[in-house]
Parts: sequence; structure tokens; C-alpha cells
Amino acid sequence: MPKITPNYLEMKADNLPESKAFYEQAFGFAFTDYGPEYAAVEGGLIQIGLAAGEEPAAPMPTFETDDLEAALVQVKSANGQIVRDIFAYPGGQRFECLDPSGNRLAIYKPD
Repeated sequence: MPKITPNYLEMKADNLPESKAFYEQAFGFAFTDYGPEYAAVEGGLIQIGLAAGEEPAAPMPTFETDDLEAALVQVKSANGQIVRDIFAYPGGQRFECLDPSGNRLAIYKPD
């Protein structure tokens, strides 16, 4: 059986420049543009691609942080819409937000 591991997450971007700006400001990501309708964050354990338009249907990517309160402030300052404020769950705490295209994201800090 082949080894299959997750290494890429592709999300929709209704407005690609606005979505890129959000991720750059909220998370410090640097994008590589692949034409006018696609951009990607590369070099991490999981790479992220933003595709202009309505597809693919949005998953909920999860990002780990070492300072949840500071991450919340940073996401808010990038105009992220908070849909669930910080809450505890087994294993840590997290909050959830929407990016400019409506993709739901979770940012967590493990215990």
C-alpha cells in the first residue's frame, strides 16, 4: 500500500487579491502567483493554494499558534470575521474565523 500524507490544501477565493492580503496580514504568509487566478503558499509542511472563483467547496483548515490571544488580535486587525471566540476543547483552546471569501478557519493552541 502506498504512503499517502496530506501536504496541500486548496481553498476558493472569491476575490484573490483580497484573500491574499488577509493571509499575508493575519498569518504572515508569502504567496507565489501562478497566473491571475491562482496563488500558493509553499515550503511548509502543508502548502496552501487559493483558487479564484467558487470552487473548490471550502474545507476548514486549522492553524497552530503559540499565542492564541495575539493570534486573535492579528486576525481581527486583518478584518477576519470571528465566528467563534476562544473556547476550550479537549487538548487545547481555539477560535474560528472567516476569511474574505467565507472560508472558515480554526486557529488553536494545544495544552
